[in-house]
Amino acid sequence: MLEVTGLTRRYGGLLAVDHVSFQIRPGEILGYLGPNGSGKSTTIRMVVGLIEPDAGRVRLGDYDLADDPVDYKRRIGYVPEEPYLYTHLTAIEYLTLVGTLRGLDAGRSVATGEWLLRLFGLHDARYAVMSAFSKGMRQRVLLAAALLHDPELLILDEPFSGLDVSADLLFRTFLQSLASEGRMILFSTHRLDVVERVCERVVILHKGKVVADDRVAALRSSHAPTLEEVFAEVTLQEDYRQTAAEIVNAVRGR
Repeated sequence: MLEVTGLTRRYGGLLAVDHVSFQIRPGEILGYLGPNGSGKSTTIRMVVGLIEPDAGRVRLGDYDLADDPVDYKRRIGYVPEEPYLYTHLTAIEYLTLVGTLRGLDAGRSVATGEWLLRLFGLHDARYAVMSAFSKGMRQRVLLAAALLHDPELLILDEPFSGLDVSADLLFRTFLQSLASEGRMILFSTHRLDVVERVCERVVILHKGKVVADDRVAALRSSHAPTLEEVFAEVTLQEDYRQTAAEIVNAVRGR
């Protein structure tokens, strides 16, 4: 189980993440939601180990991120929001490099990498330099890299960015298949429609604090009929219908 306890992070005088706690159990896909600036990406970077919290702990089973960072990171896979890659490499060269850094032998890295690229529709482009890849293609390479070592926990930060409709559908189905095999998935996104389809439980942030942590069905029954309306309610969003009407009036010169 992933246990996040009291994570806190300040940037100068700004309290970006304020004592955030949640858990993910084996077989669970947790949707991690919030408006821009709510602290989602900062939380993700702390859970991955890219930045250190000012307070709080992150544990994955017996491994504490602060005490056992190497063993902890061996057990996670991470897909960042921006697909930063060594674009002078080919896709298979990049996966071989990632496998080596993960401690896999070259033969396994190539074999698993080619298999994943085939499944993600990139096998014909495996020897192409990635500078020629679209954003969606790069995103699929990153996903393959995150899965190469068979992680216990998969951490996804806006993973659908740049994916076309067919890749989107494949990815959603794939996440559910991973969860059915006992993997844990932390899924940060603005795509509430996707969250409703693949996540049983969500955590919603607002101004660095957790304002909701429950099953999607329970939130809908106690707050509003759709996750989108629940999100708007608990994060105190403005009335978009009124704002939209005012924009139309402004355009018309009223």
